[in-house]
Amino acid sequence: MGHQHIDTNSGGTIKAWVDGVPVEPEARQQLENIASLPIVHGWVAAMPDVHLGKGATVGSVIPTLGAVIPAAVGVDIGCGMIARRTSLTASDLPDSLRELRFAIEAAVPHGRTSGRHGRDKGSWGNVPRDTGRVWRDTLKPRFDVISDKHPKVAQANHVVHLGTLGTGNHFIEICLDEEDRVWVMLHSGSRGVGNRIGSYFIELAKKDMGVHLKNLPDWNLAYLSEGTEHFDDYVEAVGWAQDFASTNRALMMRQVLKAMHEVLGEFSSDEEAVNCHHNYVNREHHYGEDVFVTRKGAVSAREGELGIIPGSMGARSFIVRGKGNAESFHSCSHGAGRKMSRTAAKKRFSVNDHIRQTEGVECRKDKGVIDEIPAAYKDIDAVMAAQEDLVDIVHTLRQVVCVKG
Repeated sequence: MGHQHIDTNSGGTIKAWVDGVPVEPEARQQLENIASLPIVHGWVAAMPDVHLGKGATVGSVIPTLGAVIPAAVGVDIGCGMIARRTSLTASDLPDSLRELRFAIEAAVPHGRTSGRHGRDKGSWGNVPRDTGRVWRDTLKPRFDVISDKHPKVAQANHVVHLGTLGTGNHFIEICLDEEDRVWVMLHSGSRGVGNRIGSYFIELAKKDMGVHLKNLPDWNLAYLSEGTEHFDDYVEAVGWAQDFASTNRALMMRQVLKAMHEVLGEFSSDEEAVNCHHNYVNREHHYGEDVFVTRKGAVSAREGELGIIPGSMGARSFIVRGKGNAESFHSCSHGAGRKMSRTAAKKRFSVNDHIRQTEGVECRKDKGVIDEIPAAYKDIDAVMAAQEDLVDIVHTLRQVVCVKG
């Protein structure tokens, strides 16, 4: 399969890897809006998990010349995946995996505050000493520079969210590959501080564009151009948030592995590892120009580069190797992609539906996670088939434990 070349009414171009997967009309219109912007370099690439998002379409790759769109990057800056293979095999796991799930849930804060004045249960009550040291030594100095210029950013949760999971589609999973080797995989981003940075600069972009906003097809597509007041500050802040997200995942991985050691005994875990963003902006060179590439729900897939494409709670996930497809701006999908909203999923499905669809997976089976039911997502096998010219599959993983916030 290859891509579809879509010329829009506005003169922009979309190249979409969507053969065999549904694309809602609203998402297609959103892609057309983005492709019409004068800052887009060439075309917008749509991945097979594409679906409607806020500001920009989830599953889109947007190359821009001399400008960035803060709302396209979004508020979960640096959201992405980390996976590590262990020396364990399926035979090393106990028959019941509930103790292991509970140990992971105890080791990694997840979820959110349960009441208006309650403590955020998804943050640290007391920040672990090692986490505090990482914050002070590697992240705080640069954050202080950013927050000195933009004091509103300083009010965000940062160190108390470092090494924590969050909510929604963020997860921690124990998986088995095609040879029954045990993997640990997790999905999270820059948490409260990334949200604050993203929201703050989205509003600044709208303010900077001023009267020019009326010329945009969507006011959420306000962009910061090189040379304007806040451009350099945003590039600095978004880069820092992406580093926070990567560090956040690495710290959680360490906490999960420690919890596994306590339940399962000794094993090694340095055999193969991947840590990749799928919600970020990066300076790259494509088709003769230095551009900013925003991957909104997409993964870098340069030739030979490893990436992670997770399925839903009851579906397979994949470790992939990029083929370096130039027309996708060296990108691939970041997952299966939603085919219905969270609200629609809660209305359509029951707890019993969720129990059936997650059979064989040790996970929450209550109404609080129905919006993450596998049927709310596109068919991961169809998504993978649609991007055969973007990636090769290296490992196929199936979940046996899933922790959700």
